[in-house]
Amino acid sequence: MHTSRILVASLAPFLAFAAPQFGGPFDDPSTVGTTGNTATGPASTTTAIATVTGASAEALSSTSPGPYPTSLSSNGTTTASTAAVAPADTSLANDLSIIGQLVLAAKAPARINLIPNDASFKFDFNNPPGQSTTAGKGGRTVRADRQSFPPLIGTGMSMTLGFLGPCGFNTPHTHPRSTELNIVVQGTLETQFTLENGARTIHNTLGTNQMTAFPQGALHTEFNPNCDDAIFVAGFANEDPGVQQTAQTFFGFDQDVVEAAIGNDFTFEGKDIEQFRSLIPANVAEGVEQCLRKCFIQQA
Repeated sequence: MHTSRILVASLAPFLAFAAPQFGGPFDDPSTVGTTGNTATGPASTTTAIATVTGASAEALSSTSPGPYPTSLSSNGTTTASTAAVAPADTSLANDLSIIGQLVLAAKAPARINLIPNDASFKFDFNNPPGQSTTAGKGGRTVRADRQSFPPLIGTGMSMTLGFLGPCGFNTPHTHPRSTELNIVVQGTLETQFTLENGARTIHNTLGTNQMTAFPQGALHTEFNPNCDDAIFVAGFANEDPGVQQTAQTFFGFDQDVVEAAIGNDFTFEGKDIEQFRSLIPANVAEGVEQCLRKCFIQQA
C-alpha cells in the first residue's frame, strides 16, 4: 500500500469525527466514495477515507465506527443525532455525609469514584436543589457551590446564575473568599464596586456578552436599569466564595454600634431601629426609584 494511503487509513477515525463538524468535501455529495451517498448511524471509516482520497471502498475496506452517531443525508450533509437530556441528580446536595467524604478523599480518582451516578455531575439552574436559591422581589440568584453541588469539591470553583427582573438589583455585598467574574448573558447591568478605603468607585454598564471583575472582598452591586429581564453568570475561584450583604449585616449590629458608626447627631430610638431593620429588603431587591417610574412599577 502506498505510504500516503497508509497515512490516510491511520487517520480515518479522526477524519470520520471531523466530517460532521466542519465544512469542505464532506458536504459535497459528488466527493462521497463508492460506499454510497446515504449512511445512518456511526460515521464509517470507509466513507471518510473514500471522501478524502476518492479511492474505492474495496481498496480501503476499514469500517471501524466513528466516535459519535451521525446521519448522512441523500445530499451529503451530516447532522448529529439528538440525545434525550436526562435530569440532574440532586440527591447529593446538602448531604453532609458525602460532602465530608469528598473533602477527606486522599486523591482525585477516589473522590470521583465516591460519586457513582454520572447525572450527579450535572447541575440544573432551572431546577436547582434546595437551599441554593436566594429570592427577593427583584429576582433571584442560584448558586452552585460545594454544598449544593458536591462534585465541585476539589475543583476550587463555583458559579452563580442571577435573574434580575425589571429594575431589580442585587444589593451591595462582598465575597470574602473569591474574586467574581460577572458576565451578562441577557439584557443590561449597571455595576459598581469599591475595593477598599482610599480606592475610587468603579462604575460600568454591561451589555450582553460583556464582563467585569469584582476583586475578592470588594463591595459591589448589580442593577438592571431596564424594563426587561437581565441574566448574569458569576464565576468564582473558590468552592465556597461566601457572601455578605452590607446593609443587612450593618444594621444587624447592636443599636449603640449602629448609632456610633453613623454619627452622634443621628440617634435611633429602639422602636425606630427595629422598624428600619424590618424595611431592609432581601438580597435581590427592587429599585432604583427612577427605573421604577420608567417601567410603571409600583413599590409596595
